Amino acid sequence: MTQMRRPFLKMNGLGNDFVVWDARESALKLDKDVIASLGDRAGGIGFDQMITVERSPAGATAFMRIHNRDGSQVDACGNATRCVGRLLMEEAGLDRVTIETNAGLLHAMACDEARTVTVDMGKPGLRWDEIPLAEEFDNTRAIELQIGPIDDPILHTPAAVSMGNPHGIFWVDDIEAYDLSRVGPLLEHHPVFPEGANISLAHVFARNQIRVKVWERGVGLTDACGTAACAVAVAAARDERAGRKSTIHLPGGPLMIEWRESDDHVLMTGPTEIEFGGEVNFEDLQWIKTDDGDAVLAEVNA
Repeated sequence: MTQMRRPFLKMNGLGNDFVVWDARESALKLDKDVIASLGDRAGGIGFDQMITVERSPAGATAFMRIHNRDGSQVDACGNATRCVGRLLMEEAGLDRVTIETNAGLLHAMACDEARTVTVDMGKPGLRWDEIPLAEEFDNTRAIELQIGPIDDPILHTPAAVSMGNPHGIFWVDDIEAYDLSRVGPLLEHHPVFPEGANISLAHVFARNQIRVKVWERGVGLTDACGTAACAVAVAAARDERAGRKSTIHLPGGPLMIEWRESDDHVLMTGPTEIEFGGEVNFEDLQWIKTDDGDAVLAEVNA
């Protein structure tokens, strides 16, 4: 049952922003239209994803449920995992926590630099049925897909990777030379991606330095997407465009990604920020900002 008034935290990782609810003691289930209303940047709180922290059936520190701004539920969000990991570590006085998601168990670790968190995102999915794709491709480094005229496509032959959610990565010489707000929706819903996909434009501009722009499934253009950064780093290493450690430069700032050779796990490191605390009245969906909080996770019954 949803309480009529409910506290939340507004957080971001490199501008990829979230509303975070604590539902460990009192469940929170919101309809898609309510989520979309709260996520609207014109009249609502405004966010890329809504994060609900729940008790973990698997015995992890917590379970993290993820909804995009349009109300659709997704399985993975790297930047949100870093943010929630920070909250849970601060709350428990730990330097490592395990977070259960629909994509599996993820491990968040504190770094020497304050408010910076590393998340072990696990192994990438590289087979066509792991991503998933609608048809079999032997080589997911460059799948047969193009948009635009057949003899002069705008974009073509993306790499495909899963980081708990599907990604299509197009290698280009200039990420600003394409209108991703126009082609992104077409590619997100292309039939080759039966579950939709996050679409990235990527350009290697120096050794192990990659500039990336992302159209995020169910969200749109975003300042940062952690799983996209991981997917791009993996795709670059597979093609030997970069090594197994690279810096991904997103509009919101850089993420350090390592595709660890010993076990093929992907480690993502970057900053987290608590913007403010607030409260929503679910009778009319009105919300107020209650503090500028650099605080730990709010108690749901406060």
